[in-house]
Amino acid sequence: MSDELSAQATPTDQGYEGALRPATLDEFVGQAKVRKQMGLLLNAAAMRNHTPDHILLAGPPGLGKTTLSMIVAAEVGKPLHQTSGPAIQHAGDLAAVLSALTPGEVLFIDEIHRMARSAEEMLYLAMEDFKVDIMVGKGAGATSVPLELAPFTLVGATTRAGLLPNPLRDRFGFTAHLEFYSDDELTSVVTRASGLLGFEVSETGLEEIARRSRGTPRIANRLLRRVRDYSLVHDTPGDTAAVRAALALYDVDDHGLDRLDREVLRAVVERFEGGPVGLSTLAVSVGEEAETIEAVVEPFLVRAGLLTRTPRGRVATRLGWEHIGLRPV
Repeated sequence: MSDELSAQATPTDQGYEGALRPATLDEFVGQAKVRKQMGLLLNAAAMRNHTPDHILLAGPPGLGKTTLSMIVAAEVGKPLHQTSGPAIQHAGDLAAVLSALTPGEVLFIDEIHRMARSAEEMLYLAMEDFKVDIMVGKGAGATSVPLELAPFTLVGATTRAGLLPNPLRDRFGFTAHLEFYSDDELTSVVTRASGLLGFEVSETGLEEIARRSRGTPRIANRLLRRVRDYSLVHDTPGDTAAVRAALALYDVDDHGLDRLDREVLRAVVERFEGGPVGLSTLAVSVGEEAETIEAVVEPFLVRAGLLTRTPRGRVATRLGWEHIGLRPV
């Protein structure tokens, strides 16, 4: 193993991994319109010396919603408190979180659409008036005690904006819809990441990684790390051949489909003769959760033109048939 590759496997490598997240809006690659909109919102709040409006980040997984929440906190110079919708199953859980916030703090709730309904209703008043009502006691003797909250900025993230109730969605001052990345944008993402990781990859190798990353920066960074591991173990440079060999080892094909993507596509084509097939039936046939297929697999297959969604179910397109080596019947 060469000294250069051995030097990459150092204790400080974890620091580089954490540094892959951009720290400012200027460093954030892609989502140009969203960055301009957020920059305007944050700059205006700073000029007025006010807490920024609440922000809702909507889009598929891996596009940078958590990173943007960290950037919001960094831009306003306030702490970030992170939690998630599934962790807030009672109004008391939310009250505990809100009461602990300091003035101007940024509260990030990931998968906000999965909060309990009672917590959602408490959040309405907290977002508008920065106070909540706490019920003390039970039965006829129960009383409502108002609790004043420090002004805060809520950043909510969701992969399924349609599941948010209208009263909650309307209370966000700004809703950002994140889009999949282009190959050029993903090339910029992995170019930056390779520099932070201290791993040199050829230009064509970086483009190959970007092309197979399904329009998602999280996947691009993950594939880059696997290529780095392959080069380290096999003592090879980060050229196009190493990229292709590493991605083949991890079952990522030329179009970016992984094992589960191909299983879903093959199930539609071979088991259900191209469809239509319902989501629950499809999930059972591949042994995966329906939510995973709907939120993770389908968006890319539909965007790539390999699958379509109809009122009767999922249907493979001509490109979908051809991708697995068959002709439409």
